[in-house]
Order: sequence, then structure tokens, then C-alpha cells
Amino acid sequence: MKRILIRSGMLPTNTYSEYDLLSRDRFGSNNGNLVYQNSIVRTLMTESVEILSDNYSSNPNNAKYINNNFDCYVIPLADAFRKEFIPTLKRYTQLINKLEIPVIVIGVGLKAPYSYDVKKGFEFDNEVKEFVKAVLNKSEIIGLRGKLTANYLESLGFIPEKDFTVIGCPSMYTFGRNLKIKEVNLNRDSRVSLNASNIATEKVMDFLNEIAIKYSNYFFVPQSYDEFLINYFGFGRVNDVPYNFPKNIGSKFYKEGKVKYFLNAKTWFDYIKTIDLSIGTRLHGNIVATINGTPSITIVHDARMRELAEFHALPSISAEDIQNYDSLIDLINDIDFKSVESIHPKRFDHFLNFLEKNNLGHIYREKKNVEKAPLDNLMEKINFEKPIDTITNISFEEKVLRLTKGFEIYTKRQKRLNQKK
Repeated sequence: MKRILIRSGMLPTNTYSEYDLLSRDRFGSNNGNLVYQNSIVRTLMTESVEILSDNYSSNPNNAKYINNNFDCYVIPLADAFRKEFIPTLKRYTQLINKLEIPVIVIGVGLKAPYSYDVKKGFEFDNEVKEFVKAVLNKSEIIGLRGKLTANYLESLGFIPEKDFTVIGCPSMYTFGRNLKIKEVNLNRDSRVSLNASNIATEKVMDFLNEIAIKYSNYFFVPQSYDEFLINYFGFGRVNDVPYNFPKNIGSKFYKEGKVKYFLNAKTWFDYIKTIDLSIGTRLHGNIVATINGTPSITIVHDARMRELAEFHALPSISAEDIQNYDSLIDLINDIDFKSVESIHPKRFDHFLNFLEKNNLGHIYREKKNVEKAPLDNLMEKINFEKPIDTITNISFEEKVLRLTKGFEIYTKRQKRLNQKK
């Protein structure tokens, strides 16, 4: 049995209660991470492979344990080439340099403004170079999220298709080679799923808020840990956002009890299949829709989103252009929902080629669309925790539990974190 260690806070087969997640953030501050981790585990978990989580530990002192207990270390990353993540990136570099097993990085990307010239460089260029060198010493090639990140690594001296290749977002390959998006046919009773990140502009939020007024069967799906706390307790806020962003419990979405915070990929997938359209500024909020056959529109704000939207031909529009539309229907009429279907097989085949170059086995050796993967069989036996409903939309008894037992667990976590500072 081959043992693979994967960078994650939890596995797709784990189901943690609200109390577990109040005690420990297993999402890496964003539950969108659950989506690409789910995809990679489903893809790599054959009958002869066991996959375990590293619980987001990047401690170089763990190298001996990892060498003795695992055959391979798979590190899926999102926009890891950014200032805030550099301390963690440096620890990973130290850890990887101590490892004696293959280390494969899947889907790393750069965070930058929408039209940034990557040749200008960043303050963290040297740290990125050292990380990439360390990974290449332990694998054949690195998988990148998009063209911008590829241009950046090339500007640092790395060679395209030798040192790195663009594979896009691993989440897109969750269910195989074929995508089939259902037709968009909205009416006033349609179920619309909204999502928004803290980079959403005032104009974009105006557009999303208008949708919530017109389509009463809307829901809002947040992804950050801070939003989990707002939804759960009713306190806290999201800082540095436009005035019309759902930043606290007084915002329309929360007051109306229309917010769903998902604790696992399974229930998120089940929910999105019941939706007629997903729209907003969250990449994974809309990719979840795409891989489950639900139409989506991604509102692109920066280069990180742009490179993925372009690579996968995701139905999208720039945040700047959204102001040219007076209604959702007008926007829908201008969106190409089918290109993502036609380009996907080529992208998927390239992704498998990347895995095979790195000697990673996968479930698609015989069939390019696997309806019942080993992971699926395991997940069928699990009763997953339901999403967190807004505190304004639950019974009095549930509120008491949240504000007593839940709050006690949360305050203990905060004390632990403060002691580490």
C-alpha cells in the first residue's frame, strides 16, 4: 500500500462538527481549499493508495517522520506566491530540503493586480526561487495555476515545460474529462447562489445585491473563517470592504437567514446541484458549480482570478465591465457558458500528463470519467455535517447552545492562539 501525505487541514472523508471547527480552523482560513483538496484526493486515491493529511503543518522538524512513514508528499497550493504566505513558504522550503521522498506541487499561483507586469518582480522573488528549486530537486515538474504565474517563473529563470507547466485549478478535474453544464433559464422563482470575497468592489456588490432583491430564492455562500464566525455567533465583521458588502450580522443576507457556510465538500456539492445559477467573485464558489453542472459567472478582480478564468474558459466578466449591465438577464445574454465544456477535455488530458510525469498514479488509467471512485465509495458511508445556518434562522435552543457551549470552545481557541504570539 502506497502512502501519500497531502497538504490539507482535513480529508474529504472527515466530517467535523461546528464545535470541532470552533476549536480549530481546518480550512486554512478559506473553505474553498476543501474543493481542490477533494479533487486531488479523489484523483490519486486508487485501491492501492492511502492518503493522509498533514494538518497544514510545515514544520521542518517533521522531516524524519515524513521520510519514514510516507512514499510521497503532495502539496496542493492556491495563490501561495504572495507576501502574506512567504513565512509559510520558507518553512516548506526548509522542510522539503530535508525530505528524501518525492514532493509534488499541484496548482500553485501568484497573487498580483489585474494587469501587473510580472517582469517588475516582487519583494519575495528570492523566496519563490528557493522554494521552486527545492521542489524541483524532489519532482520532475511543477504544476501552475495559469499563464501569469508561468510568466513570473520564467522571469525568474525557470524553463517552461521543463521546470513548470500550466495545469490550472485541480478542482476542475474532480469528476473527469467531460463537463456538461445545464441550460440557464431563470425566472423569478429560480434559485441563485451568490458569493463575494473581500476584494469585491462597491459596483459589484450593487449588482449582487440587486440580484438578491429580484430573486427571493437566493442564497449567499461565504468562504472565510471570519464569515463562519459571523454566521455562527452573530458577532464580528469583515474589515476593509465596501459599505454594501455583507460584512456583519446586520447585512441583508444574514438578517434574512440566507447564508450557508459549508463544513465539507460533499454537502456543498449537493447544494449547488439544486441551484440554477451561481455568480460572484469567489473562484471556488463558482468552480463548485461548474464541476457539478450548474451554470456560473465569475466576476474577475485580479490577475490570480484572470489567469484561471482564461485557462479554463470559465464564464466570466471583469469587475470593471460589470457596470455596463443593468440586470442579470442582460449579463447572461452576453456570457458564453459552453466554452468551458469544449476546452475541458484538453485541459484534463494535460493534467493527467502532468501527474504521470511525476510518477503519480490515478483513477483514470482505464476510463477518463470515473463515476464510482474509491473515495466515492468511502464517502457514501459517511453522514456529513450539514452547513451552518445563520444564527437569525435557528431555534432559541440552538442559539443558547451556540452562545454558551460554542462560545466557550471558541474562547479557549483564542486563548491558545494568543499564547503562541
